Amino acid sequence: MAGNDRDRLKTYRSKRHEGRTPEPMGGTPSRGGEPHFVIQKHAATTLHYDFRLEADDVLLSWSVPKGPSTDPRDKRLAMRTEDHPLDYLDFEGVIPSGEYGAGRVIVWDTGTYQNLTELRHREVPLAEAVESGHVTVWLEGEKLRGGYALTRMGGDDERERWLLVKKSDEGADARRNPQSSQPASVRSGRTIEELAEDC
Repeated sequence: MAGNDRDRLKTYRSKRHEGRTPEPMGGTPSRGGEPHFVIQKHAATTLHYDFRLEADDVLLSWSVPKGPSTDPRDKRLAMRTEDHPLDYLDFEGVIPSGEYGAGRVIVWDTGTYQNLTELRHREVPLAEAVESGHVTVWLEGEKLRGGYALTRMGGDDERERWLLVKKSDEGADARRNPQSSQPASVRSGRTIEELAEDC
């Protein structure tokens, strides 16, 4: 499994310089129990939110420019990015200038999730669901709760472009904007701006 983990994180590690960035390089095993998710607010070249789901000892990752919505009418662009190490669930800090993804990162929301993806009444493992282009999960976070669907757009040439949509359930709220009403980290209580001041 360790060798497989190294292969899964090859792209991640190739973009980073160990010792020059505070980001984890991997190696932490799964915590067990229900799988975890994290949404990190990332003030890089452009501000965006990184949506990550634990599966097969890595974090499957998407970059969501506008962040997840609680309004089912919103269709948010989500760009598939490289798998990240499980250690990234807790990562919060400043990636130095000159490094890939340079900028400030906070843990905007985190918790556990359930995979609800089905095909012909059979639960589809998350990695297989991503490969097929459609994922449905139920989030149990501190800010976000309920069902979310990720759907890949177009054909193979648009493999990395997905849409993230809130399901219509008790967690839906068209009037709520958690990005503006709840901007702080659920880990440290700091905002992106306060993180820069502290560091």
